[in-house]
Amino acid sequence: MKMKKVFSFLLLSLLTAASMTGCWGESTESASIPGTGSGNREDEVNQEAYETEQDSSGGRSMTFGIQNYSGGGLDPAAEINCAWNLSRYGVGECLFKFDNSMNVVNTLCDTYTVNDDHTEWVFHIREGVKFSDGCDLTPEAVKASFERLFEEGPNGSSAPQVYLETDAEIIADNETGNLTIRTTIPYVDLTKNLAYPVMAILDVEHTTDYDHSPIGTGPYVAADFQEEVGYTMAANEYYWDGEVPFESVELLYMGDASAKAMALQSGQLDLAENVTNISDLNTLRENPEFTVTIASSVRTGLAHMNMAEGRLLSNKTLREAVLMALDDETMCSVTVGGLYTSGYSVLPSNLDYGYENLTDPYPYDQEAAIQLLDEAGIVDTNGDGTRELDGQEVVLHYVTYSNRCLDDFAEAIQQQLAEIGIGVDLELGDSARQWDSYQSGDFDLNGSNWTTVGTGDPTEYLAAWCSDSGSDYCGYQNDEYDELYNQLSTTFDEDERRDIIQRMQQILLDDAAVVVHGYYNSSMISRNVTIGGAAIHTADYYWLTNEIYPAAQS
Repeated sequence: MKMKKVFSFLLLSLLTAASMTGCWGESTESASIPGTGSGNREDEVNQEAYETEQDSSGGRSMTFGIQNYSGGGLDPAAEINCAWNLSRYGVGECLFKFDNSMNVVNTLCDTYTVNDDHTEWVFHIREGVKFSDGCDLTPEAVKASFERLFEEGPNGSSAPQVYLETDAEIIADNETGNLTIRTTIPYVDLTKNLAYPVMAILDVEHTTDYDHSPIGTGPYVAADFQEEVGYTMAANEYYWDGEVPFESVELLYMGDASAKAMALQSGQLDLAENVTNISDLNTLRENPEFTVTIASSVRTGLAHMNMAEGRLLSNKTLREAVLMALDDETMCSVTVGGLYTSGYSVLPSNLDYGYENLTDPYPYDQEAAIQLLDEAGIVDTNGDGTRELDGQEVVLHYVTYSNRCLDDFAEAIQQQLAEIGIGVDLELGDSARQWDSYQSGDFDLNGSNWTTVGTGDPTEYLAAWCSDSGSDYCGYQNDEYDELYNQLSTTFDEDERRDIIQRMQQILLDDAAVVVHGYYNSSMISRNVTIGGAAIHTADYYWLTNEIYPAAQS
């Protein structure tokens, strides 16, 4: 049910709270951040926002149906999902952001320099930017935000040390407007790391509720939170980068794709992200009252294999048979109706990392999978239909959640593996449980949908298979892979980096180290009578932006 809010009361409360901080001031404007969408996938998908005359009368609101991640938390130091929420809801911004080609563009930092060793970075903080409480964004405020992140981050999953080493020296100079970061190790491009949502800048001096009311610099303010329902967002009157089109926005949590589609058609929603039921999506695409934009994203749908000692999938022959038993092409084109593009490597085929030069050593061949298992002595000895390995029934614990068709893939995989005598114990929970299973190692297969170039580069993503990265969720060990991974931190030449990353992909393929479903196509759906300018970004960090505006009523 659509929640009614008393917007004027909430806005008044926000203004009163801001005035108490002693940081009241005028808002400033800046040029819009450019974007240049591109891609080389064979079948380009629609990425044109609905353009209509904007209603400039003011006081407009909209409803936006979204997936609930991590209970709606917004603290970037608590969890990665919370950091993404902060960015997606338009509350927090970083020093930099990504355009639709995953290039870094300036945001809260307007210029920077770096020394020849790539160990000293001087960032000039954009003048005139204010937090949503009216306080100035200064180098000291940025430093305080980073310090708080490094103090609290190790307690959660955000792992800020992945993006900036804990030994980095941070020097703030409010007079020059510069923030200097000196590192003990070289960074190929630190700006990419600082564009990741975990590194969002908050007003730590005045924020009292990081979970649901952090003070950021984004176009919207988290005005009211209702658990399991969503947020009321209010316009940030101090926003630095142009007009904030809506006075208020209702963010409504809707995990069911069909519920989103029905709410759009009934008028309960004006906007929704990622309707993942292909029949509903096609119905909306065929209706001229709606605009559906789909982006060739940089996400891979996959199931990580737990190859730790003592786990069933530490047996390579079993992993090979699993891969050979799965019909990824049918799952992508039929089971999920084309919402994924099939592929076999961990990096999407539309990225420039040598996909066309890779070889799939374990293509779909169910009969060959059965023969492989039989020859290895992984057979059903008691006639119950399930094979045994070293006296243990081969029943794989598969953890995933219902989002972006992950449950559809899991159920299809469960069925296909049963056909070769491999059981699957399927646990469908929520994203928090799925993430916890990574940390605890309580899984054999862990289904997820990962952004592969979260910092404009796949290094962080590829850490999941590096044994000394601190992010090896898979218990995987390959010395050559580890060596290549560690080379990335000191390799600056782009051609050399591409070659290293291509070799790393082939190693994972040869070792049967991961189940890849395919490459996800993200979507955004809007009602034309109420919304203009809505499109899904390649980087899945930006949902509620000031690019989306109220359509003028004719």
